[in-house]
Amino acid sequence: MLCFFAMGFVDLVGIASNYIKGDLGLTDSMANLLPSLVFFWFLVFSIPTSLLMNRIGRKRTVLLSLLITVFAMVIPVFVNTFWVLLIAFSLLGIGNALMQTSLNPLVDSVMRGGNLASTLTFGQFVKAIASFMAPILAAWGATADVFGMGWRILFPLYMSVGIVAILLLNATEIKEGAEEKTEKQLGAAAQFANALRLLGNPAVLLCFLAIVCHVGMDVGINITAPKVLMERLGITLETAGFATSLYFIARTAGCLAGGFVMVRMKEWTFLLASIVLMLVALSMLFLGAEQWVLYASIVLLGLANSNPFSIIMARALQAVPDKKNEASGLMIMGLFGGTVFPLLMGAASDSFGQTGAIAVLALGAFYLLFFWRANKA
Repeated sequence: MLCFFAMGFVDLVGIASNYIKGDLGLTDSMANLLPSLVFFWFLVFSIPTSLLMNRIGRKRTVLLSLLITVFAMVIPVFVNTFWVLLIAFSLLGIGNALMQTSLNPLVDSVMRGGNLASTLTFGQFVKAIASFMAPILAAWGATADVFGMGWRILFPLYMSVGIVAILLLNATEIKEGAEEKTEKQLGAAAQFANALRLLGNPAVLLCFLAIVCHVGMDVGINITAPKVLMERLGITLETAGFATSLYFIARTAGCLAGGFVMVRMKEWTFLLASIVLMLVALSMLFLGAEQWVLYASIVLLGLANSNPFSIIMARALQAVPDKKNEASGLMIMGLFGGTVFPLLMGAASDSFGQTGAIAVLALGAFYLLFFWRANKA
């Protein structure tokens, strides 16, 4: 569970980019380059990580991901220049790409036939704690100026948790199952090619693009919500940063509630309800000028964007039941959407203000509506 908490470190990039923008006097396009670079590495490392697990094992892969993540937390403690922060955020993205790909299979090794689904759900809940704590800790650091570090106190605090996770995981004996014979027989290049070849399947391609949009919107809301509040309400970043925490709290609640709702409602109907709620919330965020409307839209976005990933992932795995590992790797690669959307939103907001960024988010929501209609049968 501490590893899942460390997985949540990646979500600090949203609030951090806002503080860095103010510290270094960056434009939205430049500031959004930081979180974009974090999620770029999912495109590069998702499938290779699955191959690495076959060679060194799941536990060692997770330990490697934690080491890279901790090192990424160390750099901003000492240096606060744009290019060095790009390196730190790149390392954070690389570590998280390795962790996202390897941690779930490692939990499967630990459970060994136990209740894996509920354990993974609880892991996502723990991950969300790290996500919504980041803006709160950053605001506390900026206000109290602890050790003269300001908002950057966030990095040594999270680094400490990462070190504890490394020590405890390293000391824990985990018996991993042998890889399937087919995985051993195939070379790395052949496995990689087999995974990419699945994009030729229309159902898998639609799911991949849906993951790109879902994750892109998730990262985009994380970055943009405080900026909208500052632009519309004229409040400080320390106050507006709570919007990010509010989004992740609502997202966490939506994950927990979604598990109960989908027992009684067909998942495809639930996906449509989530998309409609998303569009309503984006309309409120686009047009809203009053504080309660803006905060309500952020809560609704958190609820709406909490469950599509699991539904889309399940549809992708169902589309190619004999290639589930490859399909899973491709869907994780779709987290690259966290690179595409912030770049587009940064350019739009520099030209049209935050309404331009919200319009980019709406394009993602409309694609999800198209995806639902194309797959509803």
